[in-house]
Amino acid sequence: MISTPTSPVNVPEPGSAEELRQFAALQERLGPLARRVISDRRAPQTVVVVPSLTLDVEELAKIPGSHHYEERLLCMLMLLRLPRTRVVYVTSQHIARAVVDYYLHLLPGIPLRHARSRLTLLSCHDASDVPLTRKILDRPRLVERIRAAIPDPEAAHLTCFNSTAFERSLAVRLGIPLYGNDPELNYLGTKSGSREAFREAGVPLPEGFEHLRDGDDVIEAVVELKRRHPGLRRAAIKLDEGFSGEGNAVFSYDGAPEGRDLARWVRDELPERIKIEAVGETWERYRRKFEQMGGIVECWMEGEEVRSPSVQCRINALRQATVVSTHDQVLGGPSGQIFLGSTFPADAEYSKEIKEAGEKVGKVLKERGALGRFAIDFISVRRGDGWEHAAIEINLRKGGTTHPYLILRFLTDGTYDPEEGLYCTPTAKPCYYYASDNLQSPVYKGLTPDDLVDIAVDNGLHFDGASQQGVVFHLIGALSQYGKVGTVCIGSSHENAKKYYRDTVAVLDREAQR
Repeated sequence: MISTPTSPVNVPEPGSAEELRQFAALQERLGPLARRVISDRRAPQTVVVVPSLTLDVEELAKIPGSHHYEERLLCMLMLLRLPRTRVVYVTSQHIARAVVDYYLHLLPGIPLRHARSRLTLLSCHDASDVPLTRKILDRPRLVERIRAAIPDPEAAHLTCFNSTAFERSLAVRLGIPLYGNDPELNYLGTKSGSREAFREAGVPLPEGFEHLRDGDDVIEAVVELKRRHPGLRRAAIKLDEGFSGEGNAVFSYDGAPEGRDLARWVRDELPERIKIEAVGETWERYRRKFEQMGGIVECWMEGEEVRSPSVQCRINALRQATVVSTHDQVLGGPSGQIFLGSTFPADAEYSKEIKEAGEKVGKVLKERGALGRFAIDFISVRRGDGWEHAAIEINLRKGGTTHPYLILRFLTDGTYDPEEGLYCTPTAKPCYYYASDNLQSPVYKGLTPDDLVDIAVDNGLHFDGASQQGVVFHLIGALSQYGKVGTVCIGSSHENAKKYYRDTVAVLDREAQR
């Protein structure tokens, strides 16, 4: 046991049998709490939001302004529309009041003063690259402040971006359950674990190899795929725990010889020929990272029209697995593997097909004991009059499609029909959106949160509750330093939503140069 100077109880060692026992006992509270809140929107509860990106630090450093991604879950402040819900939001650094006010003013039907009285904001005052949850655990007095902000631990839970051993330890320290995946199951969210789950679910996936350990394994896999498929033009190489596409690479077989010379050719050519998505990454560094976390190699799916849809699923505290949305991802980077944003809903031509595949995978994950939100990414290639789909990864956590959908749901109180693939407001009005985490330009640098709000209101971009259309911004804190901001552009059609996005870009470009 670890004794801390401010905690009234002894704390079990991280990862110990006692911590695992306490964590399992806490998790049993989630079902009864969910039933209370579902049956009565006035039921008291406290939601502790710790938006820690507890991911590989070196991989995370490849994303500009990544520490501001803690702001993506500010959409959870909209839970304050429930009149007896409290929210405790903890971040690495202080969030500007203008940013917080921006979200509180979006709340439908709740006075600002009432919502603010039920919100507690806490900060580590630490800008280092250490994941937020680790920072909190290293500050026992901050842990006590979080505990003090929870009136009734029996009616509280912790929610995070992803679940690791650190989040499990924090849940035990706080004495509240974690609404998220048990860290023991995180391998299901790796690239290798995803491929295993797809096979178990009977969902098509690209031919390839998983659980590769090092550069030699990569070379052997690249060679073997070409031998099995002589017409193969490219192979995808992925780190097991890469995210947002930054851990991905592609190898081209152009000019590859046949027969015994293939293996020597790949070994000689790969260091120079491999195209890694992360800017500035080299094969030597990439190979060392591969040795640390492992990865996969799989066939690159080719076609005249290729898309990357995504299915967002949820396994709730009542052990019900459902598909909650479909998206078409907007991708960029050297070979189109880096996540930039999404459009909702996915194309009607195939949304039902990928929804059904998502249900199969959700069933497998539910049987394995997974919990919370996750997304399944696909590669879809047009073949004649239809589409061929292959599942490529499971993001067993909240992701880039989570907060845009939550923003839409919290703002409009609508419902998603998975059979039709449409989201409609209570008045049966369909809603669409175009979302991006990467609206970025050097000319935006220096714009403050207040500037952004003024620009949005003056130019008619602010979300209008009456028409239920407009633009909602996120990652606002990254704007001044990195010239980067996120948007969710909500409209009455796909084209209308994209027009809001184009208008937003045009307005920011113009206003930033004044």
